[in-house]
Parts: sequence; structure tokens; C-alpha cells
Amino acid sequence: MQKRLGLSLNAFALQKRMQNRRFKLHWLDWVLLIGLTALVVYVWQRIGGALNYSWRWEIIPNYIVRWHTEKEQWVPNLLLQGLITTIRISIYASVLALILGVILGVARCSKNLAVRMLSRTYLELLRNIPPVVVVFIFFFFLSEQLVAAFNIEGWARGIARQEDKAVWEFFFGDMRRFPSLVSGVVVLALFESAFVGEIVRAGIQSVGKGQHEAAQSIGMTKTDQLRFIVLPQALNKVVPPMANQFISLVKDSSIISLISVQELTFKTVELVASTRAIFEAWITTAAMYFLICFGLSLLFRRLEKPNQTAAT
Repeated sequence: MQKRLGLSLNAFALQKRMQNRRFKLHWLDWVLLIGLTALVVYVWQRIGGALNYSWRWEIIPNYIVRWHTEKEQWVPNLLLQGLITTIRISIYASVLALILGVILGVARCSKNLAVRMLSRTYLELLRNIPPVVVVFIFFFFLSEQLVAAFNIEGWARGIARQEDKAVWEFFFGDMRRFPSLVSGVVVLALFESAFVGEIVRAGIQSVGKGQHEAAQSIGMTKTDQLRFIVLPQALNKVVPPMANQFISLVKDSSIISLISVQELTFKTVELVASTRAIFEAWITTAAMYFLICFGLSLLFRRLEKPNQTAAT
């Protein structure tokens, strides 16, 4: 008991020593930081001098939030409106991409040749075609057809005319632009589901054959094997790549600005066109994307730790 306690204390002390060493800056770190700072200052001066660019950072806060004179309160302006739309699209598209990706990943591991080849064809096509091309194909040939077939535009306009629409606007924003939101979510989810499907497929195939044989020996059906044996074990292995894919989805959401979905990139283009504050607008937009993605990476890192502990 004492030996085990001593080993635990030594391991704890070693871990603390490694953490302290990890955050201690080496002389080379200082050189890199000084060099990076000098590079930023040089680029900043070149923009102001060689390009004869006049910085106007004072106008940016007004395009994030503005004072509404009629409501007498602060309301989101262009950049914050675009950021909120980006968050909405990313959440809805990630849920839909996860559902489709799990179906595709399971289909890739099916014993039925037709199901397996159809899912593989879908995955290979989307993974090997530029995303811009995929976005336009899905938008014109599928997303627009869905909006028209289900009369989503007429339904959204009817809600937009109602007085009690606060709940709808909280989840979907301006209901007059709801069809474009649906188009963006569908297009982004269909594109990202191909990558999610490959992650799920790799996780399922990583489970050893012995697990399947053990499940079959106690009379479990294929569905029960997948539900109770395979997927729970695969989940621990797919969480890190799935987290990275969700972060990539947030960044890929900028592509759907090409189909006039009014997310953050689209709003930034509008801001640049109206103010000519090119560097200020795009640097602010880059900072917003960075804050979202970096915050998600920290969150997913915390979520991965319990899975790693359970695995060990």
C-alpha cells in the first residue's frame, strides 16, 4: 500500500514538473516571439506607407453593434448579424451532417454490395471534388428544389408577417431569409457528411473481429451488435477527428456566401463594399472565426479527456 502511494506521489510530482517545464519559455521561444512581433510591425507599416492606406478602426465597433433609436437599445449590426447566422448554420449543419455521416459510415461497412458501393461512390465523389463546385451543384440541383417542393418560402413569409414570431427569430433569424438559411444548411451538411461518414467508417472498422464474434456467440442480432457493442467502442476513437471536422465545418461555412447566404463572410463583403475598410473588416472577421474555432478546440479538448481516461 505504501509502495503504491509512493508511486502515485512520484507520478504526480513528475506530471507537475512536466507542466511547469511546458509553460517555461526557452530562449528560442523569445527569439521567435520577437521575430514575429517585428514581422507584424513591418507589415503594418508597409500597409500604411507603401499602400497609402488610412486605418479606420473607429468605425468597426459600430458595425458590430449599433444603437437603435426606435427600440432605444443596442442591436446587432452587420458583423454580429453574420456571426450569429454562421453559428446557427454551423450548429444545424453539424447535426444534419452527423446523422447523414453515421448512416453513410454504417452503409460503408454493410455486407450488401449495392449499399456499400452506393455509399462509397457518394463519399469518393464529394471528397475529390472542390467544395465550391459541390456547393453550386447541391444548391442549384437539390437545395432550391427542396425549398420549392415544400413551399418553404411561402411558409416563412407567413411567419414573418405574424406579430408573435420571437421564438422563430431566436432560432432562425429573419424569417424572410429562412429559405436561404435552409439552403445553406442543406448544402453544407451534404458536403460535410462525406467526411463524417469516413470518420465513422474508420471507427467501426477499428473494433476488433473478436468483439463481433463474442456478440454473435451470445445470440445478438446485427442491429444489437452495432448499437451496444460496435458504436460505443467506436465513439471513443472518432471523437477527436469528429471534433476537428466540426471546427472545419465552421470555417467551411464561409463558402456558402457564394450562394448569397448572409453569414459572416457575406456580411463582411457588404461592409467592405460600403466603407472600403478592407483590412479592418477582414481582420475583425478573421478574429471572430478564430475565437469560435479556438474556443471549440478548447471545449473538445476537455471533452476528449474523460474518453482518454476511460480508454486507459
